[in-house]
Amino acid sequence: MVKVRARLGESVEQMVRRFKKMCEKEGIIRDMKRLSYYEKPSEKNRRRKRKSQRGVKLVARY
Repeated sequence: MVKVRARLGESVEQMVRRFKKMCEKEGIIRDMKRLSYYEKPSEKNRRRKRKSQRGVKLVARY
C-alpha cells in the first residue's frame, strides 16, 4: 500500500506528484490499466509466454 506523508513545507501538488511516482514504481497504474478490460485466458497465457521468452533472450545474450 502506498502512503504519502506531508513533509515540512511541502505543498499538496508536490505530495500528489510524489504519490503518482510511487504508484508508478509499484506498478499499480500498469495493473489498473491491464485489469480495466477483460482478457481471455488464452491471451493471458500468450502474454506470459512472450514475457518469459524475453527473459530467456536477455539471459542468453549475457
